[in-house]
Amino acid sequence: MRILNLYAGLGGNRRLWTAHTHTHHEITAVEYDPEIAAVYQKLYPEDTVIVGDAHAYLEEHYKDYDFIWSSPPCQTHSSFRKNICVRFRGTKAVYPDFRLWQEIVFLQSYAPEGLKWVVENVIPYYRPLIQPTVKLQRHFFWSNFEINPKEFPTEKLRSAQIPDLQRIHGIDLTNVSLRNKRQCLRNCTHPAIGLYVLEQAMTE
Repeated sequence: MRILNLYAGLGGNRRLWTAHTHTHHEITAVEYDPEIAAVYQKLYPEDTVIVGDAHAYLEEHYKDYDFIWSSPPCQTHSSFRKNICVRFRGTKAVYPDFRLWQEIVFLQSYAPEGLKWVVENVIPYYRPLIQPTVKLQRHFFWSNFEINPKEFPTEKLRSAQIPDLQRIHGIDLTNVSLRNKRQCLRNCTHPAIGLYVLEQAMTE
């Protein structure tokens, strides 16, 4: 499969894709931060890594793939940011980043036949503008294929430190130079969920 992994980060969602699906995948990852992209490339040397704007890349290249995973930035949608950071920590209130909804509507409207896609994000502090396909663990997923509900272990990521997060995601950053390792690890989708969603797309 030709897979596009947008807002790739450290590739938590992607970690089990090639090892467990028994299918050859050609994976292109798009990550805006060059430092994080370099770590991704080290972790997954067989992937093509593009440093750039994932939102713009999707618009230009969506027809080139069989499966698209998009995880737009979640911070402005987070209930924790609104209810804790803004209310009690003095964090500035900001507009929610509606590129999330742009991508869902765009893919709903223009995805060609045969393209499977999924958009992942946190459960927002407001009523979702578009009903999600499924809730898995602490995230919503929007897709053009059925994703059956499934229970996954709930990890206490908010208080977890780097060693715990490395264990949870199976990503070892011990000898890696990276600013804010903890935040990068916290941003990862759990590998088991990433694998489950891809397998659901492949079985349809």
